[in-house]
Amino acid sequence: MPARARKDLEQSLKQGQIDPFYYLYGAETFLRDQAARAIADAALQGTLLREFNDSSFNLFSNDVRDAIAAAEQLPMMSERRVVRLRNFSRLREADEEFLLAYLERPVETTVMIFVGDDIDKRKKFGKKLMAGTAYEFAPLPSKELPAWIKAHLKTLNADIEPEAGRRLIEVVASDLLTLTNELNKLAIAALPSGRITLELVDQLVSRSREHMNWDLTDGIVSRNGRVAMKVLRDFLDDGVEPVLLTGIIAGTFRRLAMAKELFDRGAQPREIFSEVRVPPFKQGDYLSMLRRTDATKLRHALQRIAETDLAIKTSKATPRMQVEMLVCELLI
Repeated sequence: MPARARKDLEQSLKQGQIDPFYYLYGAETFLRDQAARAIADAALQGTLLREFNDSSFNLFSNDVRDAIAAAEQLPMMSERRVVRLRNFSRLREADEEFLLAYLERPVETTVMIFVGDDIDKRKKFGKKLMAGTAYEFAPLPSKELPAWIKAHLKTLNADIEPEAGRRLIEVVASDLLTLTNELNKLAIAALPSGRITLELVDQLVSRSREHMNWDLTDGIVSRNGRVAMKVLRDFLDDGVEPVLLTGIIAGTFRRLAMAKELFDRGAQPREIFSEVRVPPFKQGDYLSMLRRTDATKLRHALQRIAETDLAIKTSKATPRMQVEMLVCELLI
């Protein structure tokens, strides 16, 4: 069964339809995580003790059996409990069998939400997830971004000049998490009028975001340690959160992996840049970067980025050191 669209999910939740398990996957992490929250909110609507009925497990660090044990518990003073599982794409075969056994007989009072980039759909576990309630979250096409920006700014009681919106899309050229962070900053800076102008975008976004999205990533991919570490430390010294930098690196490398796959299949530049948004003046350099990028090393890089993101989110002690170590590893 093919994956469904996110609009289908929104419609089913409005109708009160809650399934026993969901599989949310794809490169657009912002929409994916937003969907997971929407499912949990719908499943736990009216629950007074939500913290006792909403569990999250990251299978990089948690055992599958702990997640299943949580799923098999009865909810506490609630109709349902929610169990979320992340980073399950490289499970051991025994763990896959354990999850498969649960999915064959899911607990009626539990909603399991599997959240990940992708999974091997040829295996039994992947087939089972795809045969259930699976939703894919691909990056939004460029033509849909203006409407998405307008809708998000409406929730902030702000709006944006058309030219400013076009400039923001051109410069950020990133996932929705990054775009959301920029819009939130711009909406605050636009007070009291709430009107985001081209001048404001140029002042607060253009130079820093272009620098972050391109120079840092290009420095890493081209193994230019001097440039990469200088850009990284400049942003850390300016107070940019390490988790945001890790997110930027992750989003850029995911798009790079998507573009690399298209490039290796012989896709034309027009097809590549319809899927991966890159400013026109950077497209030549981007194609050169694809030529010198090794697909195997790229997959390893994505794994290390995910591990670092988890380490930063679960340990507040050394977030700066974690992201510096990540960039150093990616430069090797």
